[in-house]
This record gives sequence, structure tokens and C-alpha cells, in this order.
Amino acid sequence: MIPRQRLPPSLTSLDAALAMLSDGLHAVTSQDVLLSDALGSVAAEMPTAKPFPLRDIAIIDGWALAARDLVGASSYAPLQMTVAPCWVEAGDGMPQGCDCVVAADAVDASGPQAQVMTEAVPGHGVRRRHSDIAAGPVIAAGHPIRALDLLRARVAGYTKLTVRRPRVRLVNTVAPPKNNLTGQSIVDLALAAGAVVTQSDSASLTGDACDLLVSIGGTGVGRADRTIIALAQSGTVLAHGIALQPGWTTAIGIIEKTPVIALPGAPDQALAAWWTLALPVLDRLAGRVLRPMATLPLARKIASGVGVAEIALLRQTNASWMLLAVGDLSLDAIAAADAWCAIPAGSEGFAAGTPVDAYMLKT
Repeated sequence: MIPRQRLPPSLTSLDAALAMLSDGLHAVTSQDVLLSDALGSVAAEMPTAKPFPLRDIAIIDGWALAARDLVGASSYAPLQMTVAPCWVEAGDGMPQGCDCVVAADAVDASGPQAQVMTEAVPGHGVRRRHSDIAAGPVIAAGHPIRALDLLRARVAGYTKLTVRRPRVRLVNTVAPPKNNLTGQSIVDLALAAGAVVTQSDSASLTGDACDLLVSIGGTGVGRADRTIIALAQSGTVLAHGIALQPGWTTAIGIIEKTPVIALPGAPDQALAAWWTLALPVLDRLAGRVLRPMATLPLARKIASGVGVAEIALLRQTNASWMLLAVGDLSLDAIAAADAWCAIPAGSEGFAAGTPVDAYMLKT
């Protein structure tokens, strides 16, 4: 927690800042992309997929038979087949009248009449018609597209998917060699959120050709901190100084109709503002419906000062949350955390055993 004597006389609450950024914000226009480019994007509304498979198919190599004809068959009492069985391989359609597949060594086909030496139940070795993919959207709108979703899409015959991909322009004002520390992390996080990212180290701020402008560095009161001046010259500063720890020097604004979030240059401060302000804005732009959360009781209490929302890093241990850090986030704590939560500005913290909702970091 920042000592009281160092706090600015007034800070904009986190809720108010997010409300200002989100005012009038809508999801971006959807677009069709190749499956190879869809991973991590947020799915938009898609046409209904056809069910798959269209007929019963074998999922193992073997003999296609009717289970009702095999009752009582065993190695001690082989069943003589009056009709030669049909051999199928995985992926083949099932022959008419057959509802199971038995292994190759369960049938002796060396003599004049094949003999079956095992029973089977209907559906053994068979994928039933329409059981792999039911009719409906191949991926629900508002959900991020995972590698397993792409597998389902390929099986369903898709070559493209309809997605929403907000365009993020990142302006890094931090002087080398420090600029890559925070900047690259924010790039990685934006890409993981499904955004298309362009980068610039220009000191000028423009909202051209992007849906969200994010700057890094220059939000403090040092001699080289000129980001807020540049934002005021190009657009409107909605708030400078957010009641958030770490990250209280964060600023928000708007250039024409493009929301702007000016992140501090320090990694922990930038991450806190990214989680609490940038991600919710990106979610709205992408039409994302939710982020993975978990609710667990606290292993021990979390103490927090009133007036500023504080970020707490948590690790899941024995079905409870163990506090790693609050307000002051080391890189070790960030790397070890399973989840984070924001302690409201009006709260003094949470008692041990309190169920706490936290956003998952490792999904």
C-alpha cells in the first residue's frame, strides 16, 4: 500500500475509470479467418455445423458383426458363421445390419466357415451416427478458440472461423534497455487475449487504425514523463491517477473514439492496470463472455487499506487460496501466482476462510 503522505490528493476509483473507458464501447466487426490464424481469437456467431459422423463408423480395425448374433459365443463354443464376416478398418462406415466390431483374433477365418469366439455388445468398436458432433455452432460465440476447438472445427469440415479480433496499438515510451521488459510482456498478453498488435516507439499518440491504444511509460511526474501531455494534445485525458495499487499513476483517455490506456513503465504496475482496465476493455471489444475464475477460501487473512483497490496474487494450495503478495508485486510472486483478485477500495481485506473469487492466470 502506498503511504498516505505519498498519495495524490484525489484519485479516480477503479470502477469509475472502467465505466468511462467502457462508455459507448461496442464489439468490433467480426471477420472470417483461416483455422491456422484463429487460435486465441474470440469466436463470433457462426453458421450451424452439420452433425458428424453422418453414419455409424468403425473406430477400431476388426470384424463388423451384429451383437445379437454373437450371444453365447466363446473360445470353448465358437459360433459358426453362415455368412462371411466383413472386415472394416477405423474410419470405415459400418455395413448394413452390423452394430459392433470385434478384434481380428476374435474370428477364425482360416476354415471354410468363419468362427466367432467372443460376444460383444451393440456399439462396441463403433462411433454412433451424430455422436461426435451434434448440430449447432462448432464454437460458442464469445468464447476464446482453443486448439481442441480447432480440432472439432476441422472434423466438422470448416476451413475458416468467424472471430472478433480487436486491434491494439502499443506505444512504448520507456527508454532502452528497459522498454522491452514491460513492453514485450504487454504484447504477449494482448496476443493471448486474441488481439492483433502493432507496435510503435513514437512519442505521438494517435488512435488511427486501432480499437484500443495502449502506451507504456511516461505516466509519472519525472522530467521525461510526457505521456499525459501527449495524450492531452491528441485527445482527452479522462483520468490521471487511478485508485489502484500497484499502478496508481495509470491514466485513461480517448482520442476521437478510440479508448486510450496509459500504463506505467514498471512491470508490476503495468500488469495491475492491464488486468483491471485493459483486459475488460478488450473483452468488450471482442465480445468475450467471461474469463476463467475460481472461488476458494483463503488460507489466511488479507489485510488491505481503505481507499485504493489493491491487487492480490494467490496460489492454490490444498483447495484454498494462499496469499503471495498484495499491493507490492515482485516478479517472483507474479511468476508463482495461479490467480489474482482486486480487493475493493472500500474493503479492509478478507478474513481467513472467506471464499474469494479470483481470475485464473494459468489456463
